[in-house]
Amino acid sequence: MSTTRPYSPGDRGPEPSGASGVSDAGAAVPPEPAAGRQVRSLGLDGQSGVVPLARDFTRQALYAWGWLPAATADRRAAAEDVLLVVSELVTNACLHAEGPDQLRITCGNKVIRLEVSDRGTGQPAPRTPHRAGRPGGHGMFIVQRLCLDWGVVRTPGATGKTVWAELGAPA
Repeated sequence: MSTTRPYSPGDRGPEPSGASGVSDAGAAVPPEPAAGRQVRSLGLDGQSGVVPLARDFTRQALYAWGWLPAATADRRAAAEDVLLVVSELVTNACLHAEGPDQLRITCGNKVIRLEVSDRGTGQPAPRTPHRAGRPGGHGMFIVQRLCLDWGVVRTPGATGKTVWAELGAPA
């Protein structure tokens, strides 16, 4: 599901009034993690090799949070999906948004939220129509297919945006 809501449906904040993902008062602010959630952040501004750096950082977090080593094929697939989405979000920031500034990972009991902040002004969206046989242009399509939800948050008066995606935790 492709969206520009600043939050996924549920208890992560109020629904915006418009389809643009911003409330009447301006851009929405992402919620702070609730109790019981674990958060890790990695600064990427000015770093080289940010995609493997982000994947390694995420893999370490998944080990710390018990997602890895995976005991079942489903758990292994869930962890690989998280790593693939991190790669796609960071790559998108590199290609279209002057590079990523920060990766933030929030892990709850049921959902893991990935956030990549950058200084870009563009609006990420899956290419339509999606052409599977053509090289390139698959990043946000992959994010859309693997995630429960995803969106974009902009801060009023600040340059850039945060692209977030949420995936379900393994059972």
